[in-house]
Amino acid sequence: MDIDIYDFDKTIVPFDSGSLFCAYCLLHYPYLILVLPVFIPVLLIALILMLAKIISFTDFKKLCFMFVALIPLKRAVKSFWDKYECKVHKWFYDRKRYSVVISASPDFLLTEIQNRLGFDKLICTKHNSKTGIIIGENCRDHEKVNRLYQEFDKNEINVIDVYSDSLTHDRPIFSLGKNCYHIVDSKKIPFKFEEVYKD
Repeated sequence: MDIDIYDFDKTIVPFDSGSLFCAYCLLHYPYLILVLPVFIPVLLIALILMLAKIISFTDFKKLCFMFVALIPLKRAVKSFWDKYECKVHKWFYDRKRYSVVISASPDFLLTEIQNRLGFDKLICTKHNSKTGIIIGENCRDHEKVNRLYQEFDKNEINVIDVYSDSLTHDRPIFSLGKNCYHIVDSKKIPFKFEEVYKD
């Protein structure tokens, strides 16, 4: 089966959906400000531990969405995409093949937009929707390929096009495609894998 792979944040949309959702929730659920004096120091300590390589990025990210326990999550996600669905790049609607979106963003946030846009497969970071805690690994870098092959037999798929804004983090998925597209300022810039990744 021929497939195309898409990153999501800053690729299909021009923003980081997880960060924007956090800001959206602070604005629309202002009582969350009351927990910031506790939440921010915890995040800062976790950030320092991550930078010191004492904990992993996944461990750090486990803390970032704990606030979802305090909001009506399904309603918040729906309202968020009611506002931001219009930001989806128009070229994404012209999909020609089976489309697989692979993202580090939370499943509780992206499942709604998958239903709206109708792409074929969503692979993303799994979270407990009641606590916000990550289940398993954060879906980024090499984990994207691991998760792809958990969903599909590698001998039964043929990756044609790969789209992402990140040459640094998405080298693993770019390596799978016949054609690579770097998303810059919402535009698709084709490149040859072997010319960008020379080592």
